[in-house]
Amino acid sequence: MSRVISVIIPCHNEEKNIIKSLHALNNILDNIPHITWKVLLIDDGSSDKTLEIATSLQEQDNRLKIIEFSRNFGKEAAMTAGLDEATGDAAIIIDADLQDDPSLIPQMVKKWEEGTEVVLAKRSDRTTDHVLKRFTASLFYRTHNALSPLKIPENVGDFRLIDRCVIDALKLLPERQRFMKGLFAYVGFKTETLTYKRQARETGESKFTPLSLWNLALEGFTSFSTIPLRIWTYLGTIGAILSIIYGFFVVFHKLLYGNGTQGYTSIFFAILFFGSIQMITVGILGEYIGRIYMETKQRPVYIIRKRH
Repeated sequence: MSRVISVIIPCHNEEKNIIKSLHALNNILDNIPHITWKVLLIDDGSSDKTLEIATSLQEQDNRLKIIEFSRNFGKEAAMTAGLDEATGDAAIIIDADLQDDPSLIPQMVKKWEEGTEVVLAKRSDRTTDHVLKRFTASLFYRTHNALSPLKIPENVGDFRLIDRCVIDALKLLPERQRFMKGLFAYVGFKTETLTYKRQARETGESKFTPLSLWNLALEGFTSFSTIPLRIWTYLGTIGAILSIIYGFFVVFHKLLYGNGTQGYTSIFFAILFFGSIQMITVGILGEYIGRIYMETKQRPVYIIRKRH
């Protein structure tokens, strides 16, 4: 019996890529035996002609389903919507910019048919990214995996195949602030990894700005670890102990030698240092309180304007 795979494509202003992307997928998916496929294109509030082009393509192929958001909610929300709408026995998440190599899909399907529930696509290198992005990405993965008990595989993006049991598990997770890489890792299941060479973006620009990547990194840290909170308890305790030791040193120095510690410069830098530490601590605490605040509102992760 033919099994169904839902292909989820988050899109935001991809008018230059969507036709090539769908044609490339069609050529590959049509040649996989015993598989029926459906494409879920999530239009994440595009302001260009992405939706118009997609609806025209839908008239030629009824296997294409389009979910139109009421505004731009972000890629994490788009992937969540795709998983909520997916009806297949498995789902593949792939970007619309053709940087994720669709020719890897037959191998992913083969692994899945052999019993693997999660098939990850790992980049063999990041030469298509500029030096700063490679450095910050490596720093994020290493820092996150050091701070969190939940390990996220390095150089693995959102391109993956997941079985229906994984989709159902992800749909049970109630949080509104979504960090999908962490949620994918959290649910677990039998996993295998395939490597591929990530292509350079042919047209258009990445929708992730440095600020949005920074915010996503903060989301990752605060979603799966409380160590950023605990570390300040440890540092505060160490600071208090050192302060007590220094206080005793000053007293004994005064009693033995009769002269006190001089200098306003040391006092100024001590105040500046500990004041900065306090500000950082308050900022980290604010991140966690902000997450609690957003979660208690229980707003929907996304709003669908129309299903095409």
